[in-house]
Amino acid sequence: MNNPYFPGDIVYMIIRNPHAQDVAQVQQAAVVQHPDNPSDLALFVHETYYPITDEYAIFTSEEAAENAFREAFVSDDEEGQFYG
Repeated sequence: MNNPYFPGDIVYMIIRNPHAQDVAQVQQAAVVQHPDNPSDLALFVHETYYPITDEYAIFTSEEAAENAFREAFVSDDEEGQFYG
């Protein structure tokens, strides 16, 4: 995967709670070199490294991440209740 990120970049990702899959939030993450494979980059958030793959929704701005979150997770009934 050819990604446009560099170590030190700050990005935003939509991340699910591993204990409650119906809970998701926008989270700021740092792009870093993966500690186990320095030739790869990873997202570092909550003291965890996540691979940069198509599996994660990654955005360069918080606004774009919040908009995508609303489209995916917030119904019209909940429009005023954003929990990012």
